[in-house]
Amino acid sequence: MTAARPSLRRAGAARAWPWVRWLARRAAYGALIVLAVTAIVFVATQALPSDPARAVLGPDAPESSVRTLRAQLGLDRPLADQYLSWLAAATHGRFGVSLDSGVPVARLVGERLGNSLLLLALTALVVIPFALVAGTALAVKRDSLADRVALPALVLVKATPEFAIGIVLVMLFATTVFQWLPAVSLLDPAHARLAQLDYLVLPVATLAIASAPYLVRLVRGATIDALDSDYVAAARLRGIPERRILWRHALPNALLPMIHGVALTFGVLAGGSLVVEVVFTYPGLGTALNAAINVRDVPVIQALVLLIATAVVAINLVADLLAVRLTPRRRTAVTDRHARSVPRFPSERTTEGRSR
Repeated sequence: MTAARPSLRRAGAARAWPWVRWLARRAAYGALIVLAVTAIVFVATQALPSDPARAVLGPDAPESSVRTLRAQLGLDRPLADQYLSWLAAATHGRFGVSLDSGVPVARLVGERLGNSLLLLALTALVVIPFALVAGTALAVKRDSLADRVALPALVLVKATPEFAIGIVLVMLFATTVFQWLPAVSLLDPAHARLAQLDYLVLPVATLAIASAPYLVRLVRGATIDALDSDYVAAARLRGIPERRILWRHALPNALLPMIHGVALTFGVLAGGSLVVEVVFTYPGLGTALNAAINVRDVPVIQALVLLIATAVVAINLVADLLAVRLTPRRRTAVTDRHARSVPRFPSERTTEGRSR
C-alpha cells in the first residue's frame, strides 16, 4: 500500500504538469501585456503638455515652489527611472499619494473598487441569463417573425453608444416622462450598497442593454450550429425528444463560445462602465479616473490603468482555462503538446534504461 502512494503521486504530477506549463505561459503573456499597457500610459501621461506640479500648486505658484515639488515627486528624473521606480513600488502595493487630494492612492482606489465590482456583478446577473434564454429562443424559432424583427433590433441597440442609452433611460424613467428613479447614482457611504439598489437600476440597465445584443446573437448562432450538427441529427433519428436534444446536446456545446463572449463582454465593460459611471455620477473607478485625468493626477491614473488592464487579462485567462477544460479536443491538445516536457523521476529513468 505504501509503495503504491509514490506512484500515485508521480501519476498526479505527470497529469498536472502540462496544465501548469500552459497556465504559466498564458500568465506570462498576460503579464507582458499589462507591462506594455502601463508603459504606454506612463509615457502618455508624461508627454502631456501640462505640468503635474503646476497643476497641484496652481498657475500663480512661484517657479521655485514648482521645482521643489517636481523634485519631491521625482519628476526631474529620467523617464525610464521614474517608470522603473513606480513599477517596483506597484509590485509591493505602493502607488503613491494622490496629487489632488493627498489621500493614498491604494485607499482611494479601494473605496471605489467595491462600487464598480457591484455594478459589474449585477450586470452579469442580468445579462448572462437573459442572453442564454433569448438566444436559445431565437435559435429554436429561427427565421420566424420574432427572429426577423429581433436581429435588426439587436444590431441597432449594439450600435448605440452607452452614454446615449443612459441619457435615454434618464429621460424616460428619471426626468422627462416618469420620475420613478434617481437621475444620478450618488451612493451614501454611511449605508450598505445593497440597501441603495434604486440608485443602481439605471446604471445596471444601461450596461445590460449595451452588452446584451452581442451575447444574444452569439448564443443564437452557436445554438443553431449545434442544432444543425451531425450528432444532433443522429439523436433525432434515434427518436430522442426535441427538448432533450436541446438541453442535453445543443446547449452544452453552445455554452463554449459564450464563455469567450462573456469574457470579451466584461473586458469591454471594464472600460465601458467608466463611461456609464460618469454619466450617472456613480462613485466608482470611472468617475475617479475621469477626475484624475481632468486634474492630471498621474499616480491615480497609473494605478487605475494597471488595475483595469490586470482585470481584463485575468478575465480572459479564466475564460481560456474554462474553454480548454470543457473542450475535449483542446484539452487533449494541451496534454499532448506538453507530454514530452513532463519531468521524469529517477526511478522512472532507471526502469526505462533497464528495459532498453
